[in-house]
Amino acid sequence: MPPTDKTTHETPQQQGRPGGRNGKRSGGAGRSSGRRTLRREAPSTVGLLADAGDFAAMRDYRSFTFEDHQDYLRQVDGLLRSLAAQGIHTTVALFDPEEYAVFCREHGLDPDTAHNRTRFTAELAGSSGGLAYTGQPIEELVPLLLDEAVRQTMWEYATTLLAAVGSCADCGEDIGHASFERAADALKRLVAGAGPGHHHLVCSIPTEEEQLVAVLHADAVTDDPDAPPRIEGRDGLDFVTVLAAGIALGGPGGLVLRSTAEGRDRVHGWRLDRGRLVPLSAASVFNAYCTDADTGDPVAPEPGVEYCPGYEVDEPHPHH
Repeated sequence: MPPTDKTTHETPQQQGRPGGRNGKRSGGAGRSSGRRTLRREAPSTVGLLADAGDFAAMRDYRSFTFEDHQDYLRQVDGLLRSLAAQGIHTTVALFDPEEYAVFCREHGLDPDTAHNRTRFTAELAGSSGGLAYTGQPIEELVPLLLDEAVRQTMWEYATTLLAAVGSCADCGEDIGHASFERAADALKRLVAGAGPGHHHLVCSIPTEEEQLVAVLHADAVTDDPDAPPRIEGRDGLDFVTVLAAGIALGGPGGLVLRSTAEGRDRVHGWRLDRGRLVPLSAASVFNAYCTDADTGDPVAPEPGVEYCPGYEVDEPHPHH
């Protein structure tokens, strides 16, 4: 898919013209230089057909002239490197042929044109989970992009669940909103209780449609429980939203926290029970970590890892 510029160009009167006396520069060289300067100011979006099946679907369009998926990926890799060499910030997003077909039907567009593929790609920049290109080889970029798409889908589904829960029959409180606040508070208590170090948290919530899983890396540098941990990007929002969905639904779920500090690892665990995070015993944490999830067979414990009980992170809430 072609890159799409997302910018509004200024007129010459608005932008001014550098140069000699009276601020003028003669000839086409000045205009060309100005356009190159503006080009570096214009971010781009590239829609990527990461899946071979999606690539095959796009070959039904005569205007899509690529014949081999691997060659296509190499061409995209070259395009991304070229844009980066020009100093252009580029976002890469998954191009979904089915969503593209729906987009064209809804807008009355002919899907068999490069122009309309470019228009759809521009929509991807603001509506889906894209990744900023930072020079990754294409073989590394594709799995990262797929992971980002899965995370975006889970966040959207968890958000939908929270919005659909409704209000408490006893007090009228919005359950989704209250659950989100409780989840955010629980995250603070989880990290504060673990103390300084690097913390890896995994929250898993089974639902009717799919298994929600959120992963979070957080760094705590002080013993101050009120000091916010360092969390990359939007990971905190994703984690809190998934945990909030588990709290709001009131069903089963689990949360594991693994902390690394001063050369040793500690593992704590909790289970969700009727909207509350209930600490697991050290024995339960050990059994969970040292049992093969597929076969149920015991697995040898990791050397240097201490399996610890969970600790209180949730306060009693009479309504939900």
